[in-house]
Amino acid sequence: MTSTVTAVPWAGPVDLPLSGELDVQAACGLMHVHGRRFGRPTALGLDYASIVAAELDAIGASALEVARLRGVPVRTVSTSVAQAALLAVSQYLAAATADEVDSVFVGVGGPPFVSCDGVAFEVEALDAEVWRRFWAALDADPGAVAWGWRPFQQRFATATCPLPPELTGLAAGLPIVLLERIAKLTGTTLVRVSHRAVDDLPPYRVRPLGAGSGPVGAGLRHSGVLPLSGVVVLESCRRVQGPLAGHLLWQLGASVVRIEPPGGDPLRGVPPMSGEVSARFHALNRGKRVVEVDLGTVAGRREVLELASGADVFLHNWGPGKAEAWSLRARDVARVRPGIVYAYASGWGDALGPRPPLGTDFVVQAHAGVPPSLMTIVDVFGGVVCVRGVVDGLVRRILSGVGQSVASSLLSAASWLNARASRRCTAPLSVPVCTDLAALGRDSRFSRAVVRDGCVVPVSAWEFG
Repeated sequence: MTSTVTAVPWAGPVDLPLSGELDVQAACGLMHVHGRRFGRPTALGLDYASIVAAELDAIGASALEVARLRGVPVRTVSTSVAQAALLAVSQYLAAATADEVDSVFVGVGGPPFVSCDGVAFEVEALDAEVWRRFWAALDADPGAVAWGWRPFQQRFATATCPLPPELTGLAAGLPIVLLERIAKLTGTTLVRVSHRAVDDLPPYRVRPLGAGSGPVGAGLRHSGVLPLSGVVVLESCRRVQGPLAGHLLWQLGASVVRIEPPGGDPLRGVPPMSGEVSARFHALNRGKRVVEVDLGTVAGRREVLELASGADVFLHNWGPGKAEAWSLRARDVARVRPGIVYAYASGWGDALGPRPPLGTDFVVQAHAGVPPSLMTIVDVFGGVVCVRGVVDGLVRRILSGVGQSVASSLLSAASWLNARASRRCTAPLSVPVCTDLAALGRDSRFSRAVVRDGCVVPVSAWEFG
């Protein structure tokens, strides 16, 4: 029987008359989350759900090829634009339906900032002391600086960032060159918002890794009824991009072993909580087996190599230079596991040299000229693009018997978003706009698309048959 991928429909398992991108953005919460910074539901500046759905469709096709080559009895796969949208809002949906009340900040606004000479820019600081130093150099009131840190730090989770007007006013009173100099002196990342969209990078790169590991198709055992059933993924990732990639590989059937530091990933304890774990963390990491390893020690890195010796995919999103410093580069892992697919999901790739600025969603959006959002649209799409590269790498590994090295980045994902964003849906809305994700989680029309697992999360990005 020939394996097939259906055309991507709008609604899929969602029981609503969705007939276009704007309908999906309205019904599935994208407008609501993106619009938090504006105080009203607002459409994104690109057909985001459709673009994500097209990537999910391509992943499904490659996954079917993996299933065929491995003899897994899967013949059809389908996804939908609505499933893509629910994937994009999954963290926000989980938070809104957690056991605790989600403390979404009340108020509108947020970066980018604008200098006195009219240059829009983003700043990034993952440490409160860096944030304090930057604003102290601008002679900001310490109280305003302290008050602004929490919404700034949590904008990734809340999609809104109501900063004290004093801070935006100070930025607006200085030229961009001076602001850049202060950022450099204080260790703050500052990136100008580009007026030219980066759209010339491939979404990922796959290269052969090492020598062949045996006969064509050997080494990838299977057990189960999903395309990646029996495939073992070893994941060492934080934040959104990498964990989401591991989560999607789990949805495709892989067994995912997640490496966390001793005591567990600190993000496990970030409110709102669903049971004993952060709801947002749960949305990206449920179903994974956790092994605690101290990567800062020689013994810990040896343990990682031991784990890798039984894996089919090694996935990480460590900072620049970490793999080299830890002797956990692609060739290092391939020595203990010939034929492995080694995937690195970075922030900037090699586009900005060996010492790039912090590679987080909003600064990459700014640099790449993506239509801006305080939703983590590049992080989510970066995870999706990474999975497409991994599944492509698995196909090549089965056919050649040779391991594969897969490289993707937030910048390459942003570039691919821009390349796919030339058309915009302008059809009028035919469905109500979601303004409450908790209500969406209770809505019977979404009952086949979401499930309550402590909090409400999407069932899967695909349906297989």
